[in-house]
Amino acid sequence: MAYQTVTHNSYGSRVKKSAGGVGTGFLMLIAGIILLFWNEGRTVKTTRTIKEVDKLAVEMPDITTVNPEFEGKVIHAIGEAKTDDILTDSYFGISRNAIKLSATPEYYQYVEQKHEEHKDKVGGGEEVITTYTYEKQWVYSRQNSSAFADPDYQNSNNRPSVYPEMDSQSLQAQNVSFGAYRLPASLIGQMSNSQPFEVTVSDEKLAEINNYAKKLYNDPTNDYISVSNNVIYIGRSASAPEIGDMRITFTEVLPGEVSIISKVVGDTFEAYHSDKNDKDFNVLTEGNHSKESMIATAKSNNKMLAWALRILGIILLYAGFKGIFGILDTLAKVLPFLSSIVGLGTSLVAGVLAIALGLVIIAIAWIWYRPLLGILLLAIVVALIWFFTKKGKEKKAQKAAEEAAAAAAAPAPEAPEAPAE
Repeated sequence: MAYQTVTHNSYGSRVKKSAGGVGTGFLMLIAGIILLFWNEGRTVKTTRTIKEVDKLAVEMPDITTVNPEFEGKVIHAIGEAKTDDILTDSYFGISRNAIKLSATPEYYQYVEQKHEEHKDKVGGGEEVITTYTYEKQWVYSRQNSSAFADPDYQNSNNRPSVYPEMDSQSLQAQNVSFGAYRLPASLIGQMSNSQPFEVTVSDEKLAEINNYAKKLYNDPTNDYISVSNNVIYIGRSASAPEIGDMRITFTEVLPGEVSIISKVVGDTFEAYHSDKNDKDFNVLTEGNHSKESMIATAKSNNKMLAWALRILGIILLYAGFKGIFGILDTLAKVLPFLSSIVGLGTSLVAGVLAIALGLVIIAIAWIWYRPLLGILLLAIVVALIWFFTKKGKEKKAQKAAEEAAAAAAAPAPEAPEAPAE
């Protein structure tokens, strides 16, 4: 059952809020400009560093012995990442011989969803209808139901939990060998091929949780903990979850074959630092991968990140212009139909300005970091602006000529007849 509230905002309060949004809009513009400029520099420097590494990296075919000939060199090597470390979960005492061990808790809770509908009123006021709905979901943290809007659902998540709230755990082996070499934490951290494993909980821990739950719920007949594959379930029934139930999912990263591009330092490795570009390169990929494949992946990842940040930067510019022009939308809300027209116009203008300014910032950044491409891009932007401006003037001139021709072709008005004598 949905729960609704209705609030009203006056025209004055809306104008005041929009005026405050102008400042926020300028801040978003500044953030977008900085992000776009920084991203182009990051992209160029990373690209140059990857090319540098591609030229410097040499093959290390044998990792069974520490070879002084490779000292200080950037190498590409393939081998087994192994460890004797035993990783132990601190909550349930689960131990694994693994590179990584993760335990992710989830809680069965009511979750509040909020949807707002805004209705403009003649005179500039606003009616806001807020609809709240509630669903039971598995979430990564307990929800504060005392703050729910619907009184019927307030404190709905306050059923005593059979187990205290626990944090996610992500354990990583400290000692990982790579032939005769040791992998540093920076490379170990890049291993991410996690997989489930059969969880085993000691009888003592099972009894501890069960006894606590039975006393808490005054129910001595039920078992409140069950284990299935890689999931520990704490509650009355895994097939019929109740508010307050928990489940903890375990995964591990096992030793296996890896490929690396890194700099040799003694019997271990460290990131190669490009002094020219002030960037580091230190890559591990799980499986057997050639140097060419790893370099190609690094280039692809750099391009994808560059475009993602460019899009984000232009979105920030658009949001900034919308925030600045928002005052015009609000002023026009005295007549709701007029505000729709103004809103559409400001959205269009904000979009055009965001794209144009974004391209200019990128061009300026390119001029700063790679002049030839930057000047070319800036010339394209100027040409586009000139083209659209010219087309706009031509359309206006054509429309004026058509109106003049239509006026000339129209029949002259007849003279009024003289009054009869």
